[in-house]
Amino acid sequence: MKIKLHTPKRLKNGSGLSSLKQFLLSLFATTVSIALTFGTAAIIDNHKKQKEKREIVMMVMYDMYNSLESIKEADAKIRQSMEIQLQMAEDSTLFDKMRFQLLSHIPSIDYTETTERIFSSNIETINTVGNVLFTENVAEFYQKRQLYKTLVSDSIFNEIYRKDSPFLTLKSSLDFEYNGYAYLSIDFLLDLQTLFTQCRQMMKVTDEEIEAYRKEREQMEGDKTARQTTRDSLWQEVGRLQEQIDLNKSKRK
Repeated sequence: MKIKLHTPKRLKNGSGLSSLKQFLLSLFATTVSIALTFGTAAIIDNHKKQKEKREIVMMVMYDMYNSLESIKEADAKIRQSMEIQLQMAEDSTLFDKMRFQLLSHIPSIDYTETTERIFSSNIETINTVGNVLFTENVAEFYQKRQLYKTLVSDSIFNEIYRKDSPFLTLKSSLDFEYNGYAYLSIDFLLDLQTLFTQCRQMMKVTDEEIEAYRKEREQMEGDKTARQTTRDSLWQEVGRLQEQIDLNKSKRK
């Protein structure tokens, strides 16, 4: 079989050099155009992935931050309850005035599992973050958060309401033992703070970024601080009303 190579007419007509140069320039322009198209697409795709990664990280860090703040508050309430017990033990005349404070200091932690489910159950989300150690720390944080709720805050609540009027008398109020819960609470809190700090350092998240994200989220979700203040105020009012009722009941005897 004979293969014939056809020479372009322009090269036959004597203008071969200029035609070759034009052909090479056209080929180079086409190559550059393709490279720019695919390169730009790759840059855009990478930028999109980095943005998605940052959004996921900030969502998780904000959830961890809120959980920590709630657990800090619960931990403080346990020690405050022990301080109330100490004051009543030192001066029994304070019992009627302070016993209802024990009810208002029952520790509870406030969080939802929405972010945990999104992060833990979606392999694409984990792949987008692309940091195995961060993923492991977050999973451990969520596990310890659940343990805190079960072993500390829920256990105290259940023990109080399992007993018949645990703060009805001075003796029963002083007999309720918080110290075991206090030790456990401190250990959990320190572990959770360490995990949070490690995650923040790994993903280079600053306090300012978390605060800005928190303000943005709270604007969308409503002011939680105002709701908490209102709840605390209403609880105090209920406590004052009960004190007045008990005082008047004692006068009628």
